[in-house]
Amino acid sequence: MTELAIGEIVLIFFKAVAVLNLCSIAVAAFRVRRRGVTALQPHPDPVSVVIPCRGIEAFSIETLNAAFALDYPAYELIFCVADAEDPIVPLIRRTIGESPGIPTRLLIGDDHISDNPKLNNCAKGWNAARHDWVVLADSNVLMPRDYIQHLLSGWRQTSGLVCSPPIGGRATGFWALVECAFLNTLQARWQYAAEASGLGFAQGKSMLWRRPMLNAEGAIGALAREIAEDAAATKVVRGMGRHVHLVDQPFVQPLGRRSLAEIWSRQIRWARLRRVTFALYFAPEILSSALVPALGVGFGLAAVGFNPAASLLAGMGILAVTYAAESMLGAAKGWQTSWWMPFALLTRDVLIPVVWIAAWFGVKVVWQGQAMKVRRRAEGTESPFLA
Repeated sequence: MTELAIGEIVLIFFKAVAVLNLCSIAVAAFRVRRRGVTALQPHPDPVSVVIPCRGIEAFSIETLNAAFALDYPAYELIFCVADAEDPIVPLIRRTIGESPGIPTRLLIGDDHISDNPKLNNCAKGWNAARHDWVVLADSNVLMPRDYIQHLLSGWRQTSGLVCSPPIGGRATGFWALVECAFLNTLQARWQYAAEASGLGFAQGKSMLWRRPMLNAEGAIGALAREIAEDAAATKVVRGMGRHVHLVDQPFVQPLGRRSLAEIWSRQIRWARLRRVTFALYFAPEILSSALVPALGVGFGLAAVGFNPAASLLAGMGILAVTYAAESMLGAAKGWQTSWWMPFALLTRDVLIPVVWIAAWFGVKVVWQGQAMKVRRRAEGTESPFLA
């Protein structure tokens, strides 16, 4: 095969990748509604909201108060803490005392059903829930007043689970904007694109379950079949012949200030978990960096005879168009943006290939302060972790 033919193949491939990235932005723009556009009526059924907590975070008071301020007529809150000495316990008790009208329980203890500390913390809450609709919600989700309505409105006849991607907000400083660039106009929009293609997958920040449905599959213990509970949830739901569906107005996770080290730790953990649980889907993730198709198109043009300056300008044009589309998506949906966002997007796209490569060649992750190694589950083994 001649150099010219190789250049043409490279050019066609990376043009297709660039178009695919733009199509995913268009899907998210169509699928996601700006918050406040729709008003939903409460569902008639009561709901249990299980919230695993560990430690005090920057927005703990605000997220706790939001959970007690939901505009839903019949819901209970179940807070789960593994350690009685955790500093979040007094704060939860105080907030419960200030909101006597909401049925609330604080459960303390660690039920070891897996090597996933979050799932262990949730188990007692799932078992104690009184209602058939159960939400597993991370403690750092800033719940809007219509939080439950939006989850329930996402349920369809074919649903096995409804969840929401986390949308980064309240970002302080450049690195927090980089985290927004990862969460919002990259990971969230690809999650909506996957749902639209029939390959919806779970995100553990907010998960609405129909309790009898999951109990028939082994209850919350079924989510211990994979390293991360959201990966297990995806496979359990697909095993039912059902689908993971998403809310049309995703919920905010307030970020505050972030550092490069924190972003690297989170992204490498998530990437290694995805690589272990869904290797075939993880493999093309490197192409989600707009920098990769931009460089690929530039190389392809140079290989087919374009001069270097024109090739460079074409690559820069792909970056400019993609970042403009991402910025318009974020602005249209009311997600946090800034004049610094193009630099945050470029920084993210430089990091994506580095994280992708590190995910293939490393096994260590840090999860809730616990260092672990990840591997694929071997046949007949109980645990996907090597401590």
